[in-house]
Amino acid sequence: MKETTFNFPGQTQFYKGKVRDVYTINNQYMVMVVSDRISAFDVVLPEPIPFKGQVLNQIAAYFLEKTADIVPNWVITVPHPSVTIGRMCEPFKVEMVVRGYLAGHAWREYKAGKRLLCGVSLPDGLKENDRLPNPIITPTTKAAVGHDEDISREDILKQGIVSEADYIQLENYTLQLFARGTDIAAEQGLILVDTKYEFGKANGKIYLIDEIHTPDSSRYYYKDGYEARQQMGQEQKQLSKEFVRQWLIENGFQGKDGQQIPEMTPEKVTSIANRYIELYEQITGRTFNRNTQGSTGIDMEQAINAALAQL
Repeated sequence: MKETTFNFPGQTQFYKGKVRDVYTINNQYMVMVVSDRISAFDVVLPEPIPFKGQVLNQIAAYFLEKTADIVPNWVITVPHPSVTIGRMCEPFKVEMVVRGYLAGHAWREYKAGKRLLCGVSLPDGLKENDRLPNPIITPTTKAAVGHDEDISREDILKQGIVSEADYIQLENYTLQLFARGTDIAAEQGLILVDTKYEFGKANGKIYLIDEIHTPDSSRYYYKDGYEARQQMGQEQKQLSKEFVRQWLIENGFQGKDGQQIPEMTPEKVTSIANRYIELYEQITGRTFNRNTQGSTGIDMEQAINAALAQL
């Protein structure tokens, strides 16, 4: 399912994001369809990844249910494997990125000589994928288009992007959610390396919105062999979208002007799909049931209409 073009009763708005198609209903509810599009470096790649939307939506639903005691979330119902319907919230214009290990963007910045990341000081002498002394929050601005940008806590408050009272609550929720995600991952033999959370407000109340702990928003390593690989300076075995980014980097693409996206062969597409399914099964401990009936979107549209009629 690369894209959708539904028209629902009471539909007041439609937004096509990098990965999601979002329908607003009566300015009160949101229908979020998670497509099979895949993005990296804020660029949507040309080929969809089969079952990717289903994987992302079902992992998010799994974790939102398991963290609802920490912070209320936006979900009302999940009427289809690739669809979530929830309350409409006014999103905060920051993403709360939290890191337990030095990896990905943080490592690239550190390797370039930076020791201050989003206002957080990092010690000298760290290696790629080392565990940090404590989880750190490295927020980014939430860009409507283009690249999100690193920003410090101080600048968020100084610019009035989020009030101090709300930001303190967001930090608190972020660290609690990361701790819960870390514990759940450990039970399945995984390490939650880093992730991001998005929050919004409705009727003065803060809600956790969007996806959480999926391979698009998170990085996981296998716990078994982590220490040995670190000691020998080997790459960590991971389950995340980082392998897609690394493949792109190795083929000369980082989303910059003039760079060409490498060819996504059928074999590459299949391998990416298999990695997503592997993460679903590894993190949830459940067998992935491939939804093969939604290629036309008819079953999806019917499921959404039935759910909306119950609201």
